Amino acid sequence: MNEAHGVPQIEFSSVVKTYGSGRVILDSLDLMIHKREFVTLLGPSGCGKSTVLKLISGLTRPSAGLIRIDGMTPENARATVSFVFQDATLLPWRSVRKNVVLGLELEGLAAPRRAQKTAELLELVGLADVQDAYPRELSGGMRMRVSIARALATSPRLLLMDEPFAALDEMTRDRLDEELLRLRDEQKWTGVFVTHSVAEAVFLSTRIIILAPNPGRVHAIIPIEFPFPRGAALRETSEYEELVVNTSHILHQALSA
Repeated sequence: MNEAHGVPQIEFSSVVKTYGSGRVILDSLDLMIHKREFVTLLGPSGCGKSTVLKLISGLTRPSAGLIRIDGMTPENARATVSFVFQDATLLPWRSVRKNVVLGLELEGLAAPRRAQKTAELLELVGLADVQDAYPRELSGGMRMRVSIARALATSPRLLLMDEPFAALDEMTRDRLDEELLRLRDEQKWTGVFVTHSVAEAVFLSTRIIILAPNPGRVHAIIPIEFPFPRGAALRETSEYEELVVNTSHILHQALSA
C-alpha cells in the first residue's frame, strides 16, 4: 500500500547538478516524496543516486533548480535529516553506547535523558547486551545496527541511506531489511534508500525510482503495493518474484535510455 499523501516532504524542481569541468550528473530532475514513504533509488553506477541523497541532506548544493525539504532549503532542514552511509563510520575508540549517544551529546541533551534515549534505541535495534563493546568486536551487521541507532537518536523525520547493507551477506541483509521496516513502522520516519539490489528495493519500498545515466534523470517510477508489515514470507510469493523480474527488466532498459 502506497502511503503517499498531502504536501510533499521532499521536492526537487528542475534540479541540475554538475561537477568538475561541467560534467552533468543530474539533469532537470523533478521529484516528489511524501511523508511516510519509503522510496528506493535504483540505477546503474554514475546515474546520480548518491548525489540525490547528498542534495537532500545539504552536503552538496544544486547547480540549478530548487530543492525543498518540509518547505525549507536542505541547509535549514538538516536538523530533521539523518544519513546512514555504506560504511558504518563508527568511532573506533568509543563503545557501542557512546557511538549511539554522540548526536545527543552534540545536541546538548541533558545527561539523564541521553542515557534513557540511548538505552531505548539499543533495545530497539537488539544491541543492549553489547552496549559496552567496541566496533572492532562486532560483526558487520551489528556495526550497521549501531550506525542506524545513532542516526535515529536525534528523532529524524527523514532517514537517508546510501547502500547501508551492500557489504553484508544475503541472509544478514534480508534480516536487517526486515528490521529497518519495523523501525520505520515504530518511529514514523520517511526513508530514501539507495541500493543496487532489485530484490531489496522491491521488499522495502512504497515506490522505486529508476534513474537513467549520462546524465542522471528519472527513467521510471514503480509503485510497490504490498501491504505493511512485510516479513520473510513476502519473498516467497510469486507476486514478489514477478515484480523483481519486471523491475530488473526496466532497470536494464535504463542502461540504454
